[in-house]
Amino acid sequence: MAQKFGEVLRDLVKEMGISEDLIKKVTEEVLLTAYKKNYGTVDNAEVRFNEEEEGWVPTLYSQKRVVDDVYEEVKEIELADAKKLEPESEIGDTLLIEVDPIRDFDYSAIQAAQQKMKQLIRDIQKDSLYSEFKQKEGQLVFGYAQREKNGNIFIDLGRTEGVLPKKFQSPREIYKLNERLKCYVYEVSKNGPHVSITLSRTHSEFVRRLFENEVPELADGSIEIKNIVRDAGFRTKMAVSTRRSDIDPVGSCVGVKGSRIQSVIAELEGERIDVVRYDHDPKKYIAAALSPAVPEAVYILDEVAKTALAIVKESQLSLAIGKQGQNVRLANRLVDWNIDVKTEEQFAEMEHSPELKEVVEKLFNQADEVQNIRELSDIPLRIADIFASHGIERIEDLISLTEESRSKISELTSADWDLVNKVLTESVDIVEDEEVDSRSFEKETENNQEEIEEIEIYECPECGHEITVDMTVCPNCGVGLSFEYEEEE
Repeated sequence: MAQKFGEVLRDLVKEMGISEDLIKKVTEEVLLTAYKKNYGTVDNAEVRFNEEEEGWVPTLYSQKRVVDDVYEEVKEIELADAKKLEPESEIGDTLLIEVDPIRDFDYSAIQAAQQKMKQLIRDIQKDSLYSEFKQKEGQLVFGYAQREKNGNIFIDLGRTEGVLPKKFQSPREIYKLNERLKCYVYEVSKNGPHVSITLSRTHSEFVRRLFENEVPELADGSIEIKNIVRDAGFRTKMAVSTRRSDIDPVGSCVGVKGSRIQSVIAELEGERIDVVRYDHDPKKYIAAALSPAVPEAVYILDEVAKTALAIVKESQLSLAIGKQGQNVRLANRLVDWNIDVKTEEQFAEMEHSPELKEVVEKLFNQADEVQNIRELSDIPLRIADIFASHGIERIEDLISLTEESRSKISELTSADWDLVNKVLTESVDIVEDEEVDSRSFEKETENNQEEIEEIEIYECPECGHEITVDMTVCPNCGVGLSFEYEEEE
């Protein structure tokens, strides 16, 4: 019996991946449970393992004290009986007497041992699976589609099964029986006697992990993904950055001729992906987020409320807003700003709208606090004082000075004038960051959607990114573009 039991333990170690020490502990607990069920105590019971090539051989022993007259049969043995087992036994000695559960235990004790073994094995399996997959939470796993139930796909992960719920399935994808799938481990939890493993192919982090597998610079930390947003099955936007001047974060993620990004797109069954450069300047960041559109200008309306206005050419409006507003909506989520998109013509018409006239005026008129020459930090106070002594305190007065007026300010040298001219040249956009009244343009954006003219959109021959006829290079992979038209006969 012991030999067969040892072989069972060896098989458990191989098939279930349970550690040897844990199996021994479980075996000891099971045998002691049966012993107690049969004899009412385990005070004198002991389990030992004899390790052999075929496996472990557990042996259960009962410790008994040698006496003249037996009062406790479980713990004592008469001298005559002891000498049969050990001829040199004497009164007061302690003998280890082997117990055969099959021979010595009654049926209830054996049943108790079997139930204990099954329970412990189930607990070990559950704890082992939970520990293994809990560490994989947030990572990618491979599996095979096994079956479908109520729209949910059950994935064979080897030791166990995971479920890909319908809500976490891409609307672009169709799953086939025994198809090998990459999935994102969304959640691992204990559900009664089972371990529940929830998988996803729609989570934005799924795309992040796919890129980490394709781009070594992401894996080693040279490039960082600042944010990633997704409309699963349709479009993903990802902002990347790097602290290394010798690395182009966008180019590294796209790869030569789009090789790296194409691997991810193929895994997502053709879902479009925009990789943009993260920028601390919200204007530059917003402009990049609206890719594949290229805004002519971006204005910050309210820094506190995080509202901005992007101006695009008429031919770029459909790209900027996207189908059913998808592109601008994802851009909003990527940069965490509320972006309104208008054409140059619409922006010009805002001046004639009583409701929007104040906003336009504040965008273009300089605020009082940035009009004074003393507010230009690069102008020395000495020079500012000289200008003030001649009645010149505002920047616009300085800009309007004629050569004759300049020559009358004898205190300034030619080097001083060179410095002033340089500062004025570099300070043209000084008013762009001023705070203005907060206004929401979400309804206007929805109205723009109805006014968009039909613009033909094509796909880049290299990376499949959206392009229009006014583009000379692909905004995604950088390949040069040209369009040829056939004349109709």
